[in-house]
Amino acid sequence: MKTITLVFGAVYGMVSVILGAFGAHAFKKILSVERLESFETGVRYQMYAAFFLLIVGYILKFETGSEKWISWLMIIGTVLFSASIYFLSFQDYWGVNLKFLGPITPLGGLLMILSWGMLIFYFLRK
Repeated sequence: MKTITLVFGAVYGMVSVILGAFGAHAFKKILSVERLESFETGVRYQMYAAFFLLIVGYILKFETGSEKWISWLMIIGTVLFSASIYFLSFQDYWGVNLKFLGPITPLGGLLMILSWGMLIFYFLRK
């Protein structure tokens, strides 16, 4: 689980930099200011998750189920949160209605919050 956590952290970080560069250059030409701001929120929170996963990958021993869930909740939550924002940001440009993804974003955010909460309890128990 340690390796999975560290790999996801590194991949999330790399993809955040790539998407951030596209957002700062290429996507400015095709997205509205509002959609670009949403896109950048997804990128920012994905980078926060990258740092989180890299740090907990070195801190946690992953000996308990709760330690593993700290990582899984952040990994899954980030995919749901950021990916739904990315798709919603492009729905006008693509000419498709992706509003059904709207409820996915807060669900991903909730999983990320739960991951942070579990990390707090982990620290309090240690």
